[in-house]
Amino acid sequence: MILDETIPRTLETLVSQLTRPAYRGARVEAWLFEDEAARRACEDRLAAAGVEARLRSAYKPLLHFFLEEVDLAALSGVTIRYPRHPNAPGRRFLLEAYPLAALLKDAETVFETSDQDGLEYFLTLVRKDGAVEEHRIFAPNRLHVDPLGQTLLSPTGWLKITGGKDGSDTDCRLATDYESAFELVITAVGTHSWPAHEPYFEELRIRIDLPGQERPLDCGDEAVSLHEALHEDVCFSLLQILQHHAGRTAGDRTFQPGQIVPDVRAYGDTLRVRVSVEPLTTGEAVVPRQPLATASAPLGIAQIQYELAARGGTGFEARSRAGRAVQGVYRRGTEAAVLISAGQHGNETSGVVGALRAADALAARPGTHFAVIPLENPDGYALHQRLSAHQPRHMLHAARYTAFGDDIEYRVSEPLHELAARREALRLTDAKLYINLHGYPSHEWTRPLSGYIPRNFETWTIPKGFFLIMRHHEGWREPALKLVDAVTARLAALPGLMDYNRQQLFLFETHAGETGYTMVNGFPCLIGEEDRHAVPMTLITEFPDETIYGEAFVFAHTAQMEAVLAAYEAYNTLQVSASDKPPRSY
Repeated sequence: MILDETIPRTLETLVSQLTRPAYRGARVEAWLFEDEAARRACEDRLAAAGVEARLRSAYKPLLHFFLEEVDLAALSGVTIRYPRHPNAPGRRFLLEAYPLAALLKDAETVFETSDQDGLEYFLTLVRKDGAVEEHRIFAPNRLHVDPLGQTLLSPTGWLKITGGKDGSDTDCRLATDYESAFELVITAVGTHSWPAHEPYFEELRIRIDLPGQERPLDCGDEAVSLHEALHEDVCFSLLQILQHHAGRTAGDRTFQPGQIVPDVRAYGDTLRVRVSVEPLTTGEAVVPRQPLATASAPLGIAQIQYELAARGGTGFEARSRAGRAVQGVYRRGTEAAVLISAGQHGNETSGVVGALRAADALAARPGTHFAVIPLENPDGYALHQRLSAHQPRHMLHAARYTAFGDDIEYRVSEPLHELAARREALRLTDAKLYINLHGYPSHEWTRPLSGYIPRNFETWTIPKGFFLIMRHHEGWREPALKLVDAVTARLAALPGLMDYNRQQLFLFETHAGETGYTMVNGFPCLIGEEDRHAVPMTLITEFPDETIYGEAFVFAHTAQMEAVLAAYEAYNTLQVSASDKPPRSY
């Protein structure tokens, strides 16, 4: 056990202080990391003590102003002038307003950069009855230096008091329990004496019991979740701190610290933080079997293995750090061979089903030639299922990585473990096209205590629809472009997918700006030359699938399947010629 501490709840400490006689008649504004129900209950307690209080959210304050203090249905027009700060990206505070553009769909909405100093939004609200209101919304932030030496501007608590009996006013930062919990974890791990060589541990478990409830929003899979935001901030902050400890560059995906497991739960009325080093978990969740074509939630590992075996062909496998099997099947045929994989990141689950469904369809046709590895990262996937039992609507990016804490694709040294299965599939197929099915967050991804926008993943902060990445070797650009055109043309015919993309792209462009991707048949595509891969053409799918269930999950894995089938058929139909430069050895 590295840390076990209970933190006094700031909300209760504040109420205890402000109900003293000296504050009777005072007016109080406070910004806290608490849900609305808890804040309103404390306002009532303060009112009973003669204190006029308004307790607001320190997380996404503009969004909460509209959710809590404005009748959205009564608005005909909204102008929002958002602040800028030299220590934050230009659109940082426009991103914090997400997804207001969707919630204000019945009002004509304009976002502009404010010409005022300070961290305030300036609003003009026009109501349907013609009334006009002006508002100023404070966004409390603090400048601080993180353990890596970077200066960040991050949301924080704040306290304003006027009219107290002693005549003194207050207008200052309020260090909250939420922030303290994060800082305790970072300090405990950053000052711990770790071994000299990687990996430093099997599992580093961070259990945080955090009071409060999440707030679903009327926009896709969006929700306000302080619990999820804390998971993400702890996960990536610890990864960065340990990278720094190892002398690695920030964002080094070959780094192998061990499995970092933040487990943040809505539990009780007291904030408790525990950090401990534990052995690897080798068990798996028991998940009921589902019909593959209509699976409404991620499959269990046992079913994935069963479905793969049912495809027939020559089996091959590797082993993960925790001893789990990474299984694949090779089916020899007369057509040009393709490699299909999914589950490189364990929290991206729709591609697993999509790969199995595509393999099913291909296996039913004569002459098809392919290998499929439906789950490349079973340790991450098992962690995702374990954490999903408590937080099914969270992105759970801890499960993105393997039990070594690295990204399989970037593993460079022996033992290869999971990556050995991909290497074997390439040896068996000699494939020149590799289809790698991925997902990404279906709702906003934030790190509120580390500058808000997730570092090294800035372009992934909000969803932008189903999109494709094509990486090709020198001399392979023309066939790569032809293949992307054919795949997107087929995907465009999938019912509902174009409308789905248009809605998400509108929100992305409103709050984050242009994607910077090439639009091909209505789909954002990132196409570039890269020789890091052994295969001349690698097609990566990206569906916003993290946390979706039900019909949305079926829609996602259907799109993944269609992308595989479209790519396979295009590759075998188009005139695809190899470059003069010989392929790299496997």
